[in-house]
Amino acid sequence: MHSLERIGRYRLERRLGTGAFATVWLAHDDDLDAPVAVKVLADNWAHRLDIRERFLSEARLLRRAGSSRVVQVYDIGELPDGRPYFVMEYADGGTLADAAADGPLPVPRALALTAEAARGAAALHEAGIVHRDIKPTNVLLHTAPDGTTRLLLADLGLAKSLAQASQLTLAAGSAGYQPPEQAEPGAGIDARADVYSLGAVGYNLVTGTVPGPPGRAVPPVRLRPELGDEAQRALLRALEPDRERRWPTALAFAAELERLAGTFGRRRRLDGLRSRLGTVALAGAGVTAAAVAAVVVTLMQHHPDTTAARTTVKDASDRVSVQVPSSWARQFRDSGWDPHALGLARGHEPGLVVSDDLADWPNLKAPVDGAFVGVSEHGEVGPRVDALAHTDCDYAGGQAFTDAHWTGRVRTWTGCPGGGTVTETALRPVGGAAQPQVYVQVRQRDKTDATPGILRSLRVI
Repeated sequence: MHSLERIGRYRLERRLGTGAFATVWLAHDDDLDAPVAVKVLADNWAHRLDIRERFLSEARLLRRAGSSRVVQVYDIGELPDGRPYFVMEYADGGTLADAAADGPLPVPRALALTAEAARGAAALHEAGIVHRDIKPTNVLLHTAPDGTTRLLLADLGLAKSLAQASQLTLAAGSAGYQPPEQAEPGAGIDARADVYSLGAVGYNLVTGTVPGPPGRAVPPVRLRPELGDEAQRALLRALEPDRERRWPTALAFAAELERLAGTFGRRRRLDGLRSRLGTVALAGAGVTAAAVAAVVVTLMQHHPDTTAARTTVKDASDRVSVQVPSSWARQFRDSGWDPHALGLARGHEPGLVVSDDLADWPNLKAPVDGAFVGVSEHGEVGPRVDALAHTDCDYAGGQAFTDAHWTGRVRTWTGCPGGGTVTETALRPVGGAAQPQVYVQVRQRDKTDATPGILRSLRVI
């Protein structure tokens, strides 16, 4: 069979992967000028009606999920030879398996990423779908236009509706991530099967290994002592062979992981502060008492400022905090960003995005209120931000910004679709230090400019 160059209006660029039943291509939608992923049923299965139906069922379930945490399906069609295909959102950041290819991740990041995956599973469950094959290679990383990274669940080839799952008779899943009930034909499953798989994903990200058979996983603190007892209990509860003893929902598991990720961030911050305080103590005992008082004030300033109708938000590493209007703080993502989105070196750096609608945040044509903050420890952010342009908006010029902590230039666009405005700023520390540098994007529906207050409230430790 000759090689494909186009599928419908989609121009194929390279093969992303090939599985037992299908091939996924990176393609370009010339009409929309956007990259997409195209999944095509393998030609040796084209005659099998059951496999064809399973392939099409995956597209329908992805579409039914309708969540920003699950890969979106844009189009579906059929090749001239009769093989079906469907067109999906392209995730440019690889998979969780790629992210952990060089070894275990930092514990707070591993817990935060697992929590994001769990929230994706919860979105499926809310839509009445059980995934049945959650593993690191099926969790994708997508870089949004503002540089934030979004986790997407993919590959619903084994997924079923929860109504069907209670009567399943065929085993499914991947070794190490498969709950015991999925290995027993006729046992029936529910959403807690995905909770087990999520526990295995978290275990892998933390330890760098796949857990053993159900009930026989090596306690993760033996492989990663700094994990601690609480995080170990959370992961092992998800990996309970008896589903009645697991977390009751993926959301409950996610909430605990997010709490633990925040605890690790605060612990690391305190350790750093104690280290600095110890250095100060060597210079003079009188300074230490004043420094301790300052620490207490800083640690207590994590509550909404109700008098000014502003809310303080922080990233998962506990390094970045910023205040935004409270009406904006409806949805929040704190798992960091990749500076490569600005053309800087690839990596995972502290960052957050807070908005009244995160689903619309990646779309600059959608009117939203929100702010993105991304820290870079390497490279010059300023020239990269100065090169950004928003062709659907009117450039209104730039102005200098300086306060006690940061200096930089604020660039503003008005007349954006929906009547909104966009401001983008590259900041560097006052005093001449080269790092860290910060990229801030603020989007607003109306003409009231909250940018100066947001920039003045920004803290990075």
